[in-house]
Amino acid sequence: MAEFLVAAAAFLLITVAAGLVRILQGPTAADRMMAAQLLGTGGIAVVLLLAAAAERPAAVDVALVLALLAAFAAVAFVKGATSSGSGDPELPEDDRG
Repeated sequence: MAEFLVAAAAFLLITVAAGLVRILQGPTAADRMMAAQLLGTGGIAVVLLLAAAAERPAAVDVALVLALLAAFAAVAFVKGATSSGSGDPELPEDDRG
């Protein structure tokens, strides 16, 4: 079973590496951020698969920290994308707090 988990992790790692192309050549900042989120999700999956294969429960904590950092990165991107830095770029300027 461990061999299957390692093979699945290797496959995910290859697909995550292919996603780097989108980060480097993305037409907009939003495309690049979404690709980075996808890479983060793939990285978390790889860490979880390897944790299960090696029977190392402490690696699950690493995956949880990576998930938390990915969420903060998304929030920082949205806040940085607005002119006022207040949040939702879809809201009109008058409604931003």
